[in-house]
Amino acid sequence: MPKAVEDYEKVSIYHLNEEGREALLTEHAECSFAWSTRDGWPVSVIMSYLWQDGRFWLTAGAHRHRIEAVRRDPRVCITITSTGTSLGPGKSITAKGRCVVREDRETKDWFYPAFAAHLHEDPKMAKWFEGFLDSPLRVVLEVNVEKWITYDGAKMARDSIGKLPEEEKGAPKSSDEVRLKRELERRGLA
Repeated sequence: MPKAVEDYEKVSIYHLNEEGREALLTEHAECSFAWSTRDGWPVSVIMSYLWQDGRFWLTAGAHRHRIEAVRRDPRVCITITSTGTSLGPGKSITAKGRCVVREDRETKDWFYPAFAAHLHEDPKMAKWFEGFLDSPLRVVLEVNVEKWITYDGAKMARDSIGKLPEEEKGAPKSSDEVRLKRELERRGLA
């Protein structure tokens, strides 16, 4: 039997595997979308999204602050939690990426129906919602992911009682290898 962990300092080893990540991205429809303001402040809003073709797709009015911000600096962050999904609580995904603002008709023509259907199971409701989306000021945001940060709390729970096999743990990230060691030394604990 594996040895139980002694504390919760090294959590980067509890990654969400690719299958779990895809399941969460596909099932969920809501995220926190974050960007930076002109003066460097991080800001985020809750938005609905569609995960398709390995990218996040979202939409907003062109006059929203976030649109001006991502036109200026396309670096964004999307965070999703498993709360409220069939995967249960305790799982999360953070995706760092670059955002492209799309205004072309071709993108809108495939995105609006797919997005509406993702948010509304009833085809009549989806069609009704689609009509509201297709407005003159609406743009589509495409986020291309450059880095994933995932977490699976179920793995940590199993490791807490010594029931997580080593092969289910991921490689520790630099936060748990370099920065943790540095912080322990700084505090005189290493």
